[in-house]
Parts: sequence; C-alpha cells; structure tokens
Amino acid sequence: MRWAALGLVAAAGLSANAAAAPPPRWVDAHTHLSSRSMERAHRVMDQVGIDWAVNLSGGWPGGPLEESMDAAKASGRELVCTNLPWAAARRFPRFPEGAAKLIREAAGLGARCLKIEKALGLVVKKPDGTRVAVDDPWLDPIWETAGAIGMPVLIHTADPEAFWRPVDEHNERRAELTAHPAWSYVGREVPPFADLLDELMRVVARHPDTIFVAVHFGNRAEDPFWVAEQLERYPNLYVDVAARVPELGRHDPEKLRQVFLRFQDRILFGTDLGVSGEDFLMLGSFGEEPNRPEELVPFFDAHHRWFETRDTMPSPTPIQGEWQIYGIGLPDEVLEKIYVRNAVRLFGPPPAKATTWRMRPPYFRAE
Repeated sequence: MRWAALGLVAAAGLSANAAAAPPPRWVDAHTHLSSRSMERAHRVMDQVGIDWAVNLSGGWPGGPLEESMDAAKASGRELVCTNLPWAAARRFPRFPEGAAKLIREAAGLGARCLKIEKALGLVVKKPDGTRVAVDDPWLDPIWETAGAIGMPVLIHTADPEAFWRPVDEHNERRAELTAHPAWSYVGREVPPFADLLDELMRVVARHPDTIFVAVHFGNRAEDPFWVAEQLERYPNLYVDVAARVPELGRHDPEKLRQVFLRFQDRILFGTDLGVSGEDFLMLGSFGEEPNRPEELVPFFDAHHRWFETRDTMPSPTPIQGEWQIYGIGLPDEVLEKIYVRNAVRLFGPPPAKATTWRMRPPYFRAE
C-alpha cells in the first residue's frame, strides 16, 4: 500500500516540516474551531490536507457569531454554523419565535448552517420546567424557518448507546466514560437512548422541506443498517461520520460498503476535530488530557485508509475502544462526493480561499 507522505514521516519519528504537506484534498464538515485560534487551526488543516472546514461552534447573533464570522471571512477557509442560546428556553415562553429570528439574522451575517447541540432532548427545559423533547411542536418555528431559508440543520441527538450503560468491565467505552464521568447518563433523569432517536425521526418526518444532517452517523453507528432504513425513508435526511469511524468500522465491511454506495449523495466526511488555544486538540474524542499533536496525522491517515482500502487496521480513536476496524474501499467517484462535493452541494459555495472542488487521488490505493 502507498502511505501518505506525512504518515511515513510521523512513523519515522521525523518532523512534519521535513516533508511537503499533503495537497488539500478534502472538506472536514464537522469541526469545532475557536475564532481566536484560527492560525493554529490552519496549521492543523494544512498538515492533514483539509482544504476547508465547517465550524459547528459559531455561536448566535449578539453573542460569539459576529466574531466567528469575522474570523472565517479573514481566513477564507471556513464556513460557519450558527447555534441557539438554549438556556433562554427556560425563561421565555416565546423562545422558538425568538430563535427563528436569530436564525434569519445569522443567515444575514453569512452563517450557512444551524447546529443543534445534544442538550436538546436531554436537559433543555420549558418555562414550566418540563423537558423539551426533540420533536416538541413548540419548536416548529425553528425547523420551519431553517427550511424556508434553505439552511441545513446539523443536529446532535443522544450519544453513543454505551453512555446509557453501567460504567463497568462490560462497557467497551469504560475508559472514555471514566475520563469523562459527566458523559454517562446512568442514574440521570434523561430519556432512553432509543426514545431520543425516535423523537429525531419524527421531526425529520414532520418537516420534509428542511434538510437535517444527523451528525455522528445519526448517533446510531452501532446499527448503521437502522440508519440506512431512515435514509431510505426520509429524503431530507443526511448523516456525517464524525467520531464514528471506529464504531462503523466494526461492521461487516461489504454490507457497510453497500450502505455507503446506496447513500453516497447523503453522507458527509467529518471528524469532530477541535482546536482551541495553543494546547487543546480533539480528534473525535479524548481522554483525561487533550490529544497530542503527534496523534494528528495518524488519525487522519486512518480515515483515508478506512474509506479507501479493504485493510484491517486499529481504530483511529483508541479511547473509544481498542478494536480492529475493516476498510470499505469506496470507488473514487464516491469518495469525491463524501470528501468534497456533498459539502459543496449542501452548504453552498466554498469559502474564498478554497481550492478543492474535485478531490486529489487517494493516498492509499494499491499499486
């Protein structure tokens, strides 16, 4: 197999500066980039061949969004999602109408998407103190507004199913949950895992004119064939693979390959890359300490390799479980859609300094 140039350098223990950076060749459609750390974010992107990124942590108008938009425009390499101030839902009965106005204002500032955090369905409350279900009709003005202005909704509902299980020797995510005990839902007043995903699908069904991207492969990478059924049922549903290649890669590679071929127009590449300050780096997940810089290139190389070959390889995110994953070896025309073209089609024109309209040849093809 032909390994990425930087992967060879990292494996040899040499400085990444000793080799030419890989050409920009893909779009990371699921990142969290601090507006005050863009120079470092760009160094990270250059090191692994990310041409441009979608930043899911833009904030809302009157809050951080203006700063996020200024940083994105100055850099020319990011598109920005707006967010909503969910804490206000507890105080204002007409929160959804106010949120709808914020969405329109954010679009006017240049935001290309709306990111809904996992707090919705888990901890967001109405003024009367009751839980706001993901499919609560109270929220319809939000989904209707996004659909009316053509703004995709990237929605994080639930979490890995293991987060609902006891944190013991039988839980494969034990290391991750031990490092982040607040991520466990055991003993907390939250809905069952499956109920949350059912709520999400009812929203998708009720708003066919709104595009929903169920991030983290619909948060059901444990059962990608269930996700495939939802994609078949709802043409307005998309997914990304952010932080879920380890879970996806455990499944029968040929069966999973067929899912990716069938829905090649509605799957986005993303990693859950996080960059903030001079120290914080997140590669899908992390342990008690942030990821180390030397983990960056192997993490992205593993994604290339999983998408582009039929190799068996270690999981790119060991904190989630140290198992082997099996490459799905997609054809070039499908890789081009997942890596680049689906993001362009969904989010609109790339940022000003983008160069990747068509992907470069994959790194990991057999000679």
